[in-house]
Amino acid sequence: MAVLAAVLAALAAFLLHLLIEQLTYLRKKGPLPGPAMVLPFLGTAIPMVRSPTTYWRDLAISASPNGVSANYLVGRFILFIRSTDLSHKILTNVRPDAFQVIGHPFGKKLFGDHNLIYMFGDPHKSLRRRISLNFSPSALSTYQSLQLSIIRRHLDMWLRLPQPLSLRLLCRDMNLETSQSVFLGPYLTTQSRKTFAKDYNLFNQGLMSLPVDLPGFAFRKARLAVGRLVDTLSVCVSDSKRKMGSSSDAEPTCLVDFWTKSEPDADPAEVAGHLFDFLFAAQDASTSSLLWAVALLESHPEVLRKVREEVERVSSGGGRDGCLTAEEMRGLKYTETVAREVLRYRPPATMVPHVALEEFELMEGYRVPKGTIVFPSLFESSFQGFTDPDRFDPDRFGEGRHEDRVYRTHFLTFGAGPHQCAGQRYAVNHLVLFIATFVSTVDFKRHWTDGCDEIMYNPTIVPRDGCTVYLSPRV
Repeated sequence: MAVLAAVLAALAAFLLHLLIEQLTYLRKKGPLPGPAMVLPFLGTAIPMVRSPTTYWRDLAISASPNGVSANYLVGRFILFIRSTDLSHKILTNVRPDAFQVIGHPFGKKLFGDHNLIYMFGDPHKSLRRRISLNFSPSALSTYQSLQLSIIRRHLDMWLRLPQPLSLRLLCRDMNLETSQSVFLGPYLTTQSRKTFAKDYNLFNQGLMSLPVDLPGFAFRKARLAVGRLVDTLSVCVSDSKRKMGSSSDAEPTCLVDFWTKSEPDADPAEVAGHLFDFLFAAQDASTSSLLWAVALLESHPEVLRKVREEVERVSSGGGRDGCLTAEEMRGLKYTETVAREVLRYRPPATMVPHVALEEFELMEGYRVPKGTIVFPSLFESSFQGFTDPDRFDPDRFGEGRHEDRVYRTHFLTFGAGPHQCAGQRYAVNHLVLFIATFVSTVDFKRHWTDGCDEIMYNPTIVPRDGCTVYLSPRV
């Protein structure tokens, strides 16, 4: 009898917990659209992991009437924000009594509490001012030669591979080498690069897994990998400090050199943590935009023709030698509009999760409960406001239309407010360099299959087929 009583008591406690969980969800949801009942603890985690594209699309549809919808995910109440105005309200209110950027619903466990994305106030403003020195015109010009040489070398390698080939992993490897070379220069040894690539792959897998922090699970492996990555970066920062401090005439050759030259007393561990932020921001986002650039140029031959004509006109080598100068880069006006339209049409990071640190009035009749994870959708904003937004149209950013100014509130690819991307000029430059070099040296054709251009989350968005193409040297 005692055992039966214990079992019944446990069952009653469990059922009471489920009831409280459901009632709490409904109270937080209030008048917002969203499911009336949710699966205990997991909520909608299973459909989210099974098909992220369908999951987020359904949340956007649910949010269509008033710009916001509610849901429940792995024990957390969440809001999906479709409205551009409401997204701005979140992105511009990053402060202790409103919202905090989290980058990932369980990012603090992965990135650590002192990560750049969790900062706000004067310390954050000061750090961003210091970071901006690493993206000055002089620094960007230094990075450009590194970017071009790596892009050209990888294109030559791709041309020797069996055709057709999926570009996703190839672009990812190229971008990883580019980031390592631009950010860390000569300080990352060959062996360190291999270890770095392995740990970064573990980190990526953890981003898309359930947050089970137990041995053997992808999330635990990712968390441990981040610690090793930061340790590797700390050694690079220390080596750069020694080099840049050895002579007042030492010229920076990479981002970490610019950083240690301007801040010789910087703590290597702190700088390493911020460098990891840069790598995280640049790696998968850049891979996404390069893949969509290839896919969209192939499906829009008139745009491709105009890009090729501009590169041949502006570049002394017709673009085929892969040696664009900084001055020639400034002449690629149309190519830059193409790059910006790629970023609008397919923003790599479709959402920027925030957590409500305190209750916040989002709109009349609804206050965001404390602890809510809020997902402002940069993707949804990209298809609002602009003229014929579902059409890929680089001319919208050109002379005469200037939709980048007219509808700038809807162009949220790089975020808004205090945490707007500090390296956006570098990101646009990299995309322009890749487009110019790729279309000038390679002829390409998509290997078309049903649904090949459907959006897949990985963790940024990419074509479902990884952008599979046939490549040949351009004569």
